[in-house]
Amino acid sequence: MKPEELKYLESHEWVSVAQQNGQQIATIGISAFAVEQLGDIVHMELPSVGDSVTAGEEFGEVESVKAVSSMYSPVNGEVVEVHTAIVDDLSVLSDDPYQKGWLLKVKVDSLSEGLLDYATYKKQCDSH
Repeated sequence: MKPEELKYLESHEWVSVAQQNGQQIATIGISAFAVEQLGDIVHMELPSVGDSVTAGEEFGEVESVKAVSSMYSPVNGEVVEVHTAIVDDLSVLSDDPYQKGWLLKVKVDSLSEGLLDYATYKKQCDSH
């Protein structure tokens, strides 16, 4: 996935939605900008398979040496896969936040209102 092909929340989560077996599956992660702003990431909490997530509401936390930040879901739905290996190797987020650095996959009930395209998201980041 390329950053230009994704949608974003203002809170720096990205989402890519694809059809799999007749269902919409969202892959969710955090942007390179977020990873850069956080600095050294030391811990991450993610939901479990089977958990429900709600668009605009917290699904987990990422902790860096600077701060603890909430992560917010861009979709409503059920978690169908969690990238548990990333919790043991958080450097993947710095190395490849858009491919190997995905966090969870969700069977989509509906998408969040107000998702940003890449150009709009990039403008927001550039203004910080």
